[in-house]
Amino acid sequence: MTNKKFFWGASVASHQVEGGTENQWSVWELGAASHLAKIAPKRYGWLENWNEIKSQATNPSNYVSGKGDDHYHLYKQDFDILEKLGLNAFRCGVQWSRLEPEKGKWDAEAFDHYKKYLADLRSRGIEPFFNIWHWTEPIWFSEMGGFAKRSNIKYFDEFVRKLSEELLTDINYVITLNEPNVYIGYSYVEGSWPPQEKNIFKAIWVFNNLKIAHKRAYKILKAKKPGLKVSVAYQLANIQAYRPGNILDETVVKIMRYFWNWWWLNRVKNQMDFIGLNYYFTDYYRRFTRVTLKTPASDLGFYMFPDGILPLFERINAHYPNIPIIVTENGVADSKDQYRQWWLSETMKSIDTAISQNIPVIGYLHWSLLDNFEWYDGWWPKYGLVEVDRENGLKRKIRPSALWWAKEIARRQNHS
Repeated sequence: MTNKKFFWGASVASHQVEGGTENQWSVWELGAASHLAKIAPKRYGWLENWNEIKSQATNPSNYVSGKGDDHYHLYKQDFDILEKLGLNAFRCGVQWSRLEPEKGKWDAEAFDHYKKYLADLRSRGIEPFFNIWHWTEPIWFSEMGGFAKRSNIKYFDEFVRKLSEELLTDINYVITLNEPNVYIGYSYVEGSWPPQEKNIFKAIWVFNNLKIAHKRAYKILKAKKPGLKVSVAYQLANIQAYRPGNILDETVVKIMRYFWNWWWLNRVKNQMDFIGLNYYFTDYYRRFTRVTLKTPASDLGFYMFPDGILPLFERINAHYPNIPIIVTENGVADSKDQYRQWWLSETMKSIDTAISQNIPVIGYLHWSLLDNFEWYDGWWPKYGLVEVDRENGLKRKIRPSALWWAKEIARRQNHS
């Protein structure tokens, strides 16, 4: 069973909760909102909860982050909730566009805000897991081509260097990049996220540039604070054969596991002080087709299999023995709070099993602390341990599943 040194916490991403952000994504939202609302029946009409979400999903305002959860100003209120839940870790991040709104021009007031933010977490005994890049970037950087141009990586280097000079005092764990595989998948393979360039060759190029960006950021951060633990948060899927033992299914699974889960990580394995694991999906393949199991399904229609995290713990440990594993995202869209307690309970069992097998899982950060802006799905999916009433002054309300989880964490700590 996990002990008192284990990190129990929650995650957020700056663009999804802060409000008032101005970056390449907020610009894209304003142009895409009407189209996303128009195609909502095609995207979500098959969901069992369609009648419940229809009015929101077909409203363009759903797809605009706007004032967000105003976490930028209400963070102390949210940190109070972390304490009430007995959590000792929090994954959070900065908004590059706030800190460097124009190329080479730093916003001292924004840096001061994040310094106070991190110091407040530390004063409460809550470990910050500090995320630098979570898909959003300054408009000027995007207009220059973003990470699609290798020469632009130097601007990210400069940003990381500035962060290392200003914000490392209260930080022991840094995540340089969030889910580079998901980003290139949606932005350059599927082409549904900004910059909406459907080009497999460009996808590979950007993927490689993000690898270079992480390696260089790792070097900069470790030079400034050698004891810092630096890594990435990477989405790994539990990929399985739909027909176990079928040669074709098993072969496709091996290929998919390699390219989705390991190809990029293998190239930065010497720049990972821990493995940041984001887990949401178990995927089944029948020949070359991904088979979507129907039930039980989350509000977004995702097949729910929390136990699928255990084989990932085992495979990660086999690929990268003895490197600590921290679950940096894991959760379920569940507006009625029907499944979240079950999801948390089953996940904790998998963590216990992994630890009993001497797999070094050292932390679990649930996605998400707050109901937040879920990118091109907008506001209607509810991932939060805490409900945010957007019609009533952004009032926070802790969900029953979170209160149950708090009691379970306290029980474990008392018996460890």
